[in-house]
Amino acid sequence: MNRCFSRSTRLFLRTLILVLVWLASFSPGWATAQTQQRQFPAAARRGALQVTQPPEVLINGTPARLSPGARIRGSNNLLVMSASLVGMTVLVNYLRDTQGLIHEVWILSAAEAQEPRAGMEPLTNIVFGSDADKPKTDDGKTPFNQLPKYPTQ
Repeated sequence: MNRCFSRSTRLFLRTLILVLVWLASFSPGWATAQTQQRQFPAAARRGALQVTQPPEVLINGTPARLSPGARIRGSNNLLVMSASLVGMTVLVNYLRDTQGLIHEVWILSAAEAQEPRAGMEPLTNIVFGSDADKPKTDDGKTPFNQLPKYPTQ
């Protein structure tokens, strides 16, 4: 039983491989796959993620927790282990599951960070003069001691 290819078969296979490699070098798919921006779900929010001690994390300085099946994807879309991010603060898009745990995390590249996304709004407790002139209203969430006072008759 002959287990080796004949000389003509080897020459044919070598030529076939060279032609396939040459054709693949003209394929635009490889070059563009590395430069495409990822599409994130509409519900994904933006935040600064800091892993303190897995699964404990801070999102924008607020304590949170990773879900048991949480996936963290790097800027190259490969999986990243949460332990490798301990102590680092990275800009991410994230999704929460139905229990409020963080389930999907995407570490953003510089180009992806430029896109607007909800979640990084600054929180302030400043009341501007134009807002102070507005009459106070009850939205159903106002504490009792902050309700508008009505004159007694």
